[in-house]
Amino acid sequence: MRTRAADLDALLVGARGGRALDVGRLLSLVENRSPDVPALMRTLAPLTGHATVVGVTGPPGVGKSTTTSALVTALRARGGTVAVVAVDPSSPFSGGALLGDRVRMAEHATDPGVFIRSVASRGHLGGLAATTPQAIRVLDAVGYDTVVVETVGVGQSEVEVAASADTTLVLVAPGMGDGIQAAKAGILEVADVLVVNKADLDGADATVSELRRALAQRAPGEWDPPVVRTVASAGTGIDDVVDAIDERSAWLRSSGRLGERRAVRARSELRALVADAVLGRIDDRRLADLAEQVASAELDVYAAVTLLLGD
Repeated sequence: MRTRAADLDALLVGARGGRALDVGRLLSLVENRSPDVPALMRTLAPLTGHATVVGVTGPPGVGKSTTTSALVTALRARGGTVAVVAVDPSSPFSGGALLGDRVRMAEHATDPGVFIRSVASRGHLGGLAATTPQAIRVLDAVGYDTVVVETVGVGQSEVEVAASADTTLVLVAPGMGDGIQAAKAGILEVADVLVVNKADLDGADATVSELRRALAQRAPGEWDPPVVRTVASAGTGIDDVVDAIDERSAWLRSSGRLGERRAVRARSELRALVADAVLGRIDDRRLADLAEQVASAELDVYAAVTLLLGD
């Protein structure tokens, strides 16, 4: 069911005025893939491009939610407004977000300068929900200074977060050998800031040294990711993380790389939307019939693709 244009305008006015309920309704349109989304995106386009988008990623158990909550506190202390998109594993029964309560972020629930939304990944690979780029656009357009995107914590496949953020924080913790290996194998390549959380635990110095050695082995680039120690549960080191984000943002603007980063984000979003559009035009019965022919070796898979796209 479509929403009237006047109602969309009213929602947008309310959302830009700080009405959290209207922000939530706009995000629900996006998450539910409402037929109103194209019109909404056209309206929002001139209002976007102002928010700093920060991705928070890393292996499970590293403290992403605790770090995100501490980041919100630090950003608010500096006077900025913050929106959080927390992408959770999908419930196998409802498709909803399993961790939707976000207990660790409850302290921000009454702060009008903070908006927190848990969304379900719904099986989408890469640690993000398929609608995350549009959700970011909504939160940017309604006026939040910083949009933090926290991923589900599924390991190496989380590198997709880099395509959705201006600055990507990669979290690891002392003693998490698998986490360090994951960072070396892929996540390290997308890190703009490396955060060693739980740095009060044994092995923190070794973890920092190992990460710095790994960084030294990378191909030289214009931006050298800093390694920051934190104890997010106590708020220790979080101001250093915010300083690193600010330094990264200033560098992106002064170097002209911000536009390039956002063009990459737009390209990734366009690819996903084109793929969805193509799949949406394929008849399920035709797909099933061709799949059976491929399975029985009556048809090769490339011929099947040609037939599907040629229909």
